[in-house]
Amino acid sequence: MRPSAAVLPRILLTLLMFCSAAVPAAGLYTGQVPVASQGDAERAEALKSALGQVVIRVSGDPGALAKAPVAKAVAQAERYVQQFQYQQDTVNEGGQAQVRLTLVAQFDRDAVDQLLRGFGLLKEAPAPEASAAASAPASVDATPGSYHLWVGGVRSPQDYARLIGALSANEFVRDVQVELARGDGVQLRIASASPLPRLLDVLNAGAVMRVTNAKPPVEGIDALLDLKP
Repeated sequence: MRPSAAVLPRILLTLLMFCSAAVPAAGLYTGQVPVASQGDAERAEALKSALGQVVIRVSGDPGALAKAPVAKAVAQAERYVQQFQYQQDTVNEGGQAQVRLTLVAQFDRDAVDQLLRGFGLLKEAPAPEASAAASAPASVDATPGSYHLWVGGVRSPQDYARLIGALSANEFVRDVQVELARGDGVQLRIASASPLPRLLDVLNAGAVMRVTNAKPPVEGIDALLDLKP
């Protein structure tokens, strides 16, 4: 049963507000999800979100979780997890030290590949020459930068998994930090290998996000985006 609209913001606050999630450049089969505690019930839900990130990242299909058989498999995330741990970070907020907790889960590569192959979702690695050719355009305008983006329409853990999965699979994104969650939106700090306009063009052309304002009159925010349905 889906949570009500009134409950969803609280779910996101539980998952995001207390923790900052980093998406490393490597680790295709690792998912990271902010949590408020190490309780069994919360861990079970976090593992589902973490596996959802992996499924989107490895398959390259941002809409993979919308497929009922895939969603059913992701709901049994504990069957595919290899190991997990909790990562604690201490940050200063308003002059007070706050501890942020993140669940880091490593999933079995062979099991995940078999799962995706069964659904026709496995993204096969390109030939070396094709990979080199595909990466060539990125070097033309590869000016690194760090940008603050606000993404609206994040109403559930599944939306969060879609968002993080799409960003971590993007060739220009080097790192993602979730800085704030409020209502149905999240504030992200993106480390990019390209200038902001190029990054926004690529995100807008994808299936997960659309740019609503590339020059918002909001201090500290470089662009506003929304999740696509």
